Amino acid sequence: MRERVRFVVPGDQPPQVQGSPHLARLVPYGDVVVYTDRPADAAEQLRRVRDADVILNSRGAVRWPGELLRQLPRLRLICAFAIGTDSIDLAAAQELGITVCNVPGRTAPMVAEHALALMLAAAKRVVYQTDELRAGRWGSQPDNIFLQGKTLGVVGLGHIGSRVAALGQAIGMRVIAWTFHPSPERAARLGVTLVELDDLLRQSDVVSLHLRLTAESRGLIGARELGLMKPGAILVNTARGALVDEAALVAALEAGHLAGAGLDVFREEPLPPDAPILRCRHVVLTPHNADTTPEGIDAVNAGAIDNAIAFLEGRPQNVVAGPGAPRA
Repeated sequence: MRERVRFVVPGDQPPQVQGSPHLARLVPYGDVVVYTDRPADAAEQLRRVRDADVILNSRGAVRWPGELLRQLPRLRLICAFAIGTDSIDLAAAQELGITVCNVPGRTAPMVAEHALALMLAAAKRVVYQTDELRAGRWGSQPDNIFLQGKTLGVVGLGHIGSRVAALGQAIGMRVIAWTFHPSPERAARLGVTLVELDDLLRQSDVVSLHLRLTAESRGLIGARELGLMKPGAILVNTARGALVDEAALVAALEAGHLAGAGLDVFREEPLPPDAPILRCRHVVLTPHNADTTPEGIDAVNAGAIDNAIAFLEGRPQNVVAGPGAPRA
């Protein structure tokens, strides 16, 4: 008889997987425990998963540094309910033989659509103008920005970046791109022009970020890079907050160098109520929920449970760390 597996969701807040019908697919393999709040501290976090064979890490809400992973000798698998895995110490997982899987590609249409919405909202000054009308002021808003014929710079040409490129083309924008791993053949298929990052920043009317957070990409857009951007350009970030120096972005917005920004991600999440970015009037902000549609939530849940079952059946997939992970 196959030994039953213990699956634990250590903190499903905001809600992602609780109540999902996909959890029932794990019942033939073992017992599923879902905690619907976040653990109060590291001790509580460890208590919740001390007997877990598989951690189902909902939304990256719970972080797994190496010092915690080393205290979980029974742990075999972490399934991230996300594309990004920056909440998990992948080097430690690799060292300990813990497999880590993610869910790439499934929510690319939702995130790309959200990036387009932030781009349009920032260009049309939607939040600023709404605030003006609520304050009883009519006609005091600055000019809107017409995007057709303008240049969209896509930073990162993975599943999401390539879809954002297509959406930019659909509204009549010229699309240029930069990526860590350029492929002229892929760029030709997408109808985009590859350029160096500095050239992209100088040429683009809108810069949209679509990179994983790694040691290479952390802080990629700082004061120097923002200074290279066109006066009156817009920055959109639906990737990870730490790609951007947030203090430098606030300075560029307050100085009037940039026309606006559309941000779904922040260096510190949840965003503190006194965060300086909140005082910038020409920003559109959402709480890291670009893929939070019914379709997006279901796609991520299905993908993460698929990964867990594939691992248990001896055919691991979407492995980013641990046994079977691709070489860097």
